[in-house]
Amino acid sequence: MVSKSLRDWDTSLPYAEFAYNQTPSYAASHSPFEVCYDLNPPTPLDLIPIPQESKISFEVEERAKAMKKLHEEVRARIEKVNEQHTAKANKNRTHLEFNPGDHV
Repeated sequence: MVSKSLRDWDTSLPYAEFAYNQTPSYAASHSPFEVCYDLNPPTPLDLIPIPQESKISFEVEERAKAMKKLHEEVRARIEKVNEQHTAKANKNRTHLEFNPGDHV
């Protein structure tokens, strides 16, 4: 993605976006694309034909339930990570209480 000329940066944007969207984040433990569509985008290796018997066919309701479950798992994971970061950030903080008229 890096080239000698800085003028062709716009031609690399689709590749950077693709890489970002398929990389799992620490907080969600899933990629942004997977959170939205319940699967990662196909890569060139995924374009190799798959035998018919191994393909999966989802019914609409089953797919919707799987998406809802994935979103709940991601939300719970993000909340857990946020709580961990909050606890770590507040570890050495002291609570100060101010009253009206105090000089701060």
